[in-house]
Amino acid sequence: MITLKDKNIVVTGASRGIGAGIARALASCGARVALTYSSSQNAAEEVMASLAGSGHLLLKMDVADATSVNEGFARAFETFGTIEGLVNNAGITRDQLLMRMKDEDFDAVLNTNLRGAYFCSKAVARAMLKARRGSIVNISSVVGQMGNGGQSNYAASKAGLEGFTRSVAQELASRGVRVNALAPGFISTDMTDALDEKQKAAIQERIPMLRLGQVEEIAHAAAFLLSDMSLYITGQVLQVNGGLYM
Repeated sequence: MITLKDKNIVVTGASRGIGAGIARALASCGARVALTYSSSQNAAEEVMASLAGSGHLLLKMDVADATSVNEGFARAFETFGTIEGLVNNAGITRDQLLMRMKDEDFDAVLNTNLRGAYFCSKAVARAMLKARRGSIVNISSVVGQMGNGGQSNYAASKAGLEGFTRSVAQELASRGVRVNALAPGFISTDMTDALDEKQKAAIQERIPMLRLGQVEEIAHAAAFLLSDMSLYITGQVLQVNGGLYM
């Protein structure tokens, strides 16, 4: 059984979807969780109220803004004292074909999905190195590995995140700090719930396991990488995609 007892973990973008599922899973494993949100305060408060255990923290944070990140993590350190884990989950999409894509939409996706992981990882790295322990989990995507028409900005951000993961893992490994990534495939969330049955069927036909993944399946993988059960794993990208990309 995975245990995260006595671990303080920050999960960015935890007001819904995969981030919310990860926060719930970590709390159920005994962790104290700091959830960040950018605008959906009511949704974030609902997730907070659903967490097992006590001592959790809610932080408003724009991960694309260095000042906001530093202020948020300062509060997390002040509250928890230490941070043993970080899940860089916050991300956005601005889908469009290349020839129609606006420059600001390309920049917004890179700033949140990739630059945000940089800011947050930097905010915890020094303390983790000093403590000689810690685990950072970056949420990538199968799209960063196989590409997807209309998502050149999103694919670039996630491919960059995987390169970032491997590079930072090399920098921090000698002090016992691990950095890994999860690359989900098509997961059942509010975004996929908006698709009609024909669209869902078309997606599922592409997946060897013939179904969408569940948020809990991503959350369990994240809990494993944050736990002491994975102490010799770093610099890896764990694909959780039902065989869509092998």
